Amino acid sequence: MALRELSSLEKYLGLKKPNKYSTQGDKKVPVLQNNNGPPLAGLVTIACHLVKEAGRPELLGDTAESRAVVQQWLECRVTRLDSCTKEDGKTVLKDLNLYLQDKVYLAGNQCTLADVLMYYGIHPLLVDLAIQEKEQYVNVTRWFDHMQHYPGVRHHLPPLVVLRNRIYTSRNH
Repeated sequence: MALRELSSLEKYLGLKKPNKYSTQGDKKVPVLQNNNGPPLAGLVTIACHLVKEAGRPELLGDTAESRAVVQQWLECRVTRLDSCTKEDGKTVLKDLNLYLQDKVYLAGNQCTLADVLMYYGIHPLLVDLAIQEKEQYVNVTRWFDHMQHYPGVRHHLPPLVVLRNRIYTSRNH
């Protein structure tokens, strides 16, 4: 999964020459075979490297505080989301739903690497939920729907229906 995410991230960043990746260990940790130095290991390490390679430092945060928040969510992605159980996933969704209550993006007023990688990580959780279950996480589904329509982000993932369209009778207007 991480290799497809990195490939999609490369496309989102507009990197023309695809990198060579492999995996290591039982957990299939991604490894970037770097021509300019030693191999880089780990989803977040490689993703941050790709952002810098693309000359898009704003995706890592534009202030010290937003950079810290981006790093916090990237850490959350690899420590809490990757290989979580279904029950753990619901806890992550609940926490994220509360966090997104008054936010459009995870770190500040623009899309960052944290939004992109969390979107990729949340996708498998939302695929398994019924529409009614998704409605319990209205802030997550709002953010998720925004991210899946954000230009260039969704490459390898199918679109999800996240919110049901409500039909109101005239007396409700």
